[in-house]
Amino acid sequence: QVQLVESGGGLVQAGGSLRLSCVASGSIFSINAMGWYRQAPGKQRELVAITITGGNTDYADSVKGRFTISRDNAKNTVYLQMNSLKPDDTGVYTCNADISRKTPTMTVTGTSWGQGTQVTVSS
Repeated sequence: QVQLVESGGGLVQAGGSLRLSCVASGSIFSINAMGWYRQAPGKQRELVAITITGGNTDYADSVKGRFTISRDNAKNTVYLQMNSLKPDDTGVYTCNADISRKTPTMTVTGTSWGQGTQVTVSS
């Protein structure tokens, strides 16, 4: 079993900053990718940022230049630094990880999700 726990959400004025954290724990052999998704009211969930083993990252066009994703492999933690926040960034931000774990006979890879953290940007 793998658990993802997010923290760092909250209420901030437009132009402000927040830093989200997501810690993975449990039966982990390796973490292949970690990312952040968000879902605004009435909208579909969208990928905000992702980082894969080796350090490559990718961002939604709407956040490029404002958000930075980073990862601490020793702590099984991924961060999302969000600067110059806009009201359109409001939503529930959820951590996602592609994790491999060992069983007695094989390596199993699966996707885990956190519970989500609310980010609200006021105008």
